[in-house]
Amino acid sequence: MMKSHLTAGVGGVALLSSIFTLSPVMAQQAPDSTQAPAQAQAPSAQKPPGLLPEIVVTATGRPEEVTKIAGTIQVIDGDKITKSSAKSITDLLAENSVGFMSEWTAGQTLLNIRGAATEGQGRDFKSEVLILVNGHRSGTANISKLSVADVERIEIVRGPSSVVYGSANMGGVVNIILKTGRTAPGNLLEASTGSWNLIQGKAQSGGTFQGFDWYLGLAGGSQGNHQVGGGAYESNTAWNRAGGTAALGYQIDADNRVDMTFRTDGVYDTGFRGSSSNIFAFDTRYNQSVDVSYNGKTPDNRGHLFIQGYYVQDVDALNNPSPFSNLNAVAARTTLDYNRRQLDIEGVRFQPSYKILPTNELLVGVDWERSWITSTRARAGGAAVTQLSPQDNNETDQVWAFYAEDAQTLFDRWIVRGGVRQTYGTTTTLQTPFATTLVPSSVNYTATTYTAGSTLQIKDWLTARVGASSGFRAPTATELGSNFTTTPIGTTIFGNPNLSPETSQQVEFGGTVTTKDARLDLVVFQNVIGNRIAAQTISSAGGVVVQQYQNNPSNIVVQGIEMQGEADVQRTLGLPVAPGTRWTVFGNGYYNWQMTDYGANIVTAGTSQATRMYQYEATIGTRWAELDAKMPWNVQLIGLLRGPMWYATEEALNPLLFPGQVRNTTVYRKDAFWVWNTRAEIEVHKGVKFFGALNNIFDINNSPQFIGLNQVPCGDNQLAQNGSCGNSMPGREFIIGAQVRF
Repeated sequence: MMKSHLTAGVGGVALLSSIFTLSPVMAQQAPDSTQAPAQAQAPSAQKPPGLLPEIVVTATGRPEEVTKIAGTIQVIDGDKITKSSAKSITDLLAENSVGFMSEWTAGQTLLNIRGAATEGQGRDFKSEVLILVNGHRSGTANISKLSVADVERIEIVRGPSSVVYGSANMGGVVNIILKTGRTAPGNLLEASTGSWNLIQGKAQSGGTFQGFDWYLGLAGGSQGNHQVGGGAYESNTAWNRAGGTAALGYQIDADNRVDMTFRTDGVYDTGFRGSSSNIFAFDTRYNQSVDVSYNGKTPDNRGHLFIQGYYVQDVDALNNPSPFSNLNAVAARTTLDYNRRQLDIEGVRFQPSYKILPTNELLVGVDWERSWITSTRARAGGAAVTQLSPQDNNETDQVWAFYAEDAQTLFDRWIVRGGVRQTYGTTTTLQTPFATTLVPSSVNYTATTYTAGSTLQIKDWLTARVGASSGFRAPTATELGSNFTTTPIGTTIFGNPNLSPETSQQVEFGGTVTTKDARLDLVVFQNVIGNRIAAQTISSAGGVVVQQYQNNPSNIVVQGIEMQGEADVQRTLGLPVAPGTRWTVFGNGYYNWQMTDYGANIVTAGTSQATRMYQYEATIGTRWAELDAKMPWNVQLIGLLRGPMWYATEEALNPLLFPGQVRNTTVYRKDAFWVWNTRAEIEVHKGVKFFGALNNIFDINNSPQFIGLNQVPCGDNQLAQNGSCGNSMPGREFIIGAQVRF
């Protein structure tokens, strides 16, 4: 048994959130009888709709003003969501420049924030960015399987900025907050169609009655193989999506409330081309959860109690055969390689807080969580094809965590806060099909995470902040296990029971300028990622590659600046404003002036630049609205700058175009490019709206990460592909639709 001690990071559980008390978006539609701070989120007559919100909950686990939080928060609110043509959370985050997205397929995405990334296959337990739903661990890091249909808002904590999160909070936290009957009252029907046989629809109903509130939403859609820029069709890019959410809440009295949410979301029989442009691979990926929460407060509003219980089930059923690629001998090529992975999670959070003084609030908490992974695998094909162990070992994980955070206000303008969290975890490797050399075992670990920071309101319109924090990710059973798995290209990978958790350490300095018509936020940060776990080659004799999971002793260091802002142009500049007219501009972006991987082998890779992250990225947009017209309308234009990135690609590139490539080793720089989208809508009758969108206006042929595009000449080595050439994102796309509210 190995015991690892770590000072950095957070435990293996999610952060809290409540559906009512702790979620300001859920208090917008009705008076808040449970916690007064949430009332501040209600739209103000002096604040134009669409500007950055004033109250958030994800950073500290309770409603607080953005300018009083020492970390950097990015919010995608309901206004942005309703005016987006995004089909998934991936599309929505990409529209808002949250971070680098390696969009492998309509059903799979990798997300990188401040140098830390989700795992390529979306494994929650291997992610360095934590994805939450309603404040609890979602069970997946693959945001492409999640729809935007029932989402009220998304809050992103940039960097490991709080002690209220669990394992995987190294680069950031994405909290997806769902609709309720209080935030989405009334009924809605919507349908749309568009390019490549797109069909989408959703139906929603919500309301309140004698202390109860309810919400029910159903959504689904499908699309055929898309065309790339220039017109060529890209086979095996079709997708199907379906999901639904049901929420029920009850206000017991003025001081007590309970909420329950059921949801399911996923993609089904969705094409997966991957690095080998595979036209034979199909995925089914879905995510389900139920959470129950209680929120109470004392009559004097000084004490609060939050309790949440949740259960999550996440399934990835992947069929990824390799029938043609010459990376395998003919007899070893597969016509079936089906891997099903199921992750189940159950957890409880108990979190009281108390205002010891009018200027001081202490929050404490206890978390417990248990999760287990069940995997199976089946293979068929040539005479040399044998059954292999699944891509992940079966395992169980159990975590206890204890934490506290205190915030002290001084002179009504200066807030000093600090927190600490202690986590105790156990990872147990279990018997796994066809893993004949597996030795079941348990590994204990402890982790201490911290956060410290301060905010100062220098002027009524200017606030400064400084913060430091840490994060971690615990090793998985597959990384620890003493067995091995064999990848499609024949590499044997051994586990390592002596691994230490991955870590991150961050500092940041920022400030916010706020007026009644505009807001601008700037921050300078450094995030240092250490102890990275990766398979390292230990032998390659006779062409047989043997690897073992190891901790990289060298760090990745990311330093940069981030910006987000929004403004009502006419009012900010003092221009004449016609009644009902609103012209807004908005933008998000960042520039990393350092993104160095000190563990990179410069001789073989050719660079020390950190891979799979943008050097810079930006979203710029403008929206014009006529709100008082006989038929109110608005139109927006958004430009997405996807900056340069470096990639040690898994693609087998065309040797004539890319001589000397060593797959997964040689690093290539992908240049920056722009994508422009536009969307317009008009309300022809009260509650009846038509809308249309045009994505990739200039029909460019490119991809966020793939080096070999679907074009002529082919950038990939077609002999090493599985039936196709290269990968490109969708080309020009039209969407039209109608919506009825009643």
